[in-house]
Amino acid sequence: MVTIKPFPALRAKTDLAKQIASFPYDVINSDEARKLARDNPYSFLHIVKSEIDLPPQTELYSNEVYQKARENLAKFEKAKWLQKDPQPNFYLYQQKMGEHQQLGLVAVCSIDDYDQNKIKKHEKTRPDKEDDRTQHILTLSAQAEPVFLAYRDEQGIHEIAARWAQAHSPIFDFIAEDGIAHTGWAIDDEQVIANLTQQFSKIDSLYIADGHHRSASSSRARQKLSKQNPHTLGTESCHYVLAVIFPDQQLKVLPYNRVVKDLNGLTEEDFLKKVKEHFEIQPTNLSSPATPKTYSMYLNAKWYVMTPKLHVSAQKNLLESLDVAVLQNYLLGPILGIDDPRTSKRIDFVGGIRGTEELVRLVDTKKFQVAFSLYPSQMQEVMAIADQGLIMPPKSTWFEPKLRSGLFIHQF
Repeated sequence: MVTIKPFPALRAKTDLAKQIASFPYDVINSDEARKLARDNPYSFLHIVKSEIDLPPQTELYSNEVYQKARENLAKFEKAKWLQKDPQPNFYLYQQKMGEHQQLGLVAVCSIDDYDQNKIKKHEKTRPDKEDDRTQHILTLSAQAEPVFLAYRDEQGIHEIAARWAQAHSPIFDFIAEDGIAHTGWAIDDEQVIANLTQQFSKIDSLYIADGHHRSASSSRARQKLSKQNPHTLGTESCHYVLAVIFPDQQLKVLPYNRVVKDLNGLTEEDFLKKVKEHFEIQPTNLSSPATPKTYSMYLNAKWYVMTPKLHVSAQKNLLESLDVAVLQNYLLGPILGIDDPRTSKRIDFVGGIRGTEELVRLVDTKKFQVAFSLYPSQMQEVMAIADQGLIMPPKSTWFEPKLRSGLFIHQF
């Protein structure tokens, strides 16, 4: 069973929600954040990317940055741009992107569940990013951004949430600059809260879709706070992590495509010859693969479709059979010399939301020499990998739409 709780959210004032809502801290860099927040004093980027309010040469992980975030959060509260609900609630957060729609429950989840692997992971985390978000949490005494979780909706939880959304007025409702619609509701009925809590208690596991570093950092922050207060009861706010929890079937996973700067010293002819040892290759007009276990490759202004040969496609291991793993193990590693895609400077990753046009642009402008468009990983694959305690290859999934920050904050 997993444990979730209602909480009194510090949340965006209804008429300012659109101006406050921002991209998550790890989706844009500091320069992009400065541009987005330049004419918007309400932007939550002033809190999650607070270096934008300091001189550009400021060290990104310096104490000044965290203190500025704390100062800005206090400013937002004092101005009542962010207001705290008087009682614990659950909340709903709906996003619409074109024809796609997803409705999640906003709650706080037990960090014990995370530490005991009831909240399951599929990615490795980097110590420097953990250090950063841990310090951010401790300095603010708050989790400023939610973790993006998924659950197998076997108990009809989504129907309860959908009925509430249909019957009640939203607490915010806006369309962001990128065309994605964001709508939220507060669930303040004690019986409905109790029903949802009970339904989640029947679920064995939750799955991190996005937010591995936020989850790990919340756990580390809890450890530090518990050491400072050895008499903690385990029920205090710091023992829970802010999350938006979606039914797995609603989530949209986009591909995480690859571009490589060179052919590892090979001529185009020799490169194609080596690729043909493991893949069937045919010219194509398709810039995206139409089915799993196929790849689109862009090289010298031409698209090719690649299909793994039998000795490749016969992989039995779930992890090794993933499309991203096959590409890494049979092409990127042995042919192009990208042995560790996490650290190699010769490879870059392009989120599927940017489209294959970005792959073409990068190769045509000679910044990269070859690009690979992948079929997206499936949510069932992500959960199966997590169930086995395995780690997916880096940059395997790109979930879209992204949760906006600043709509719900969990304070200690």
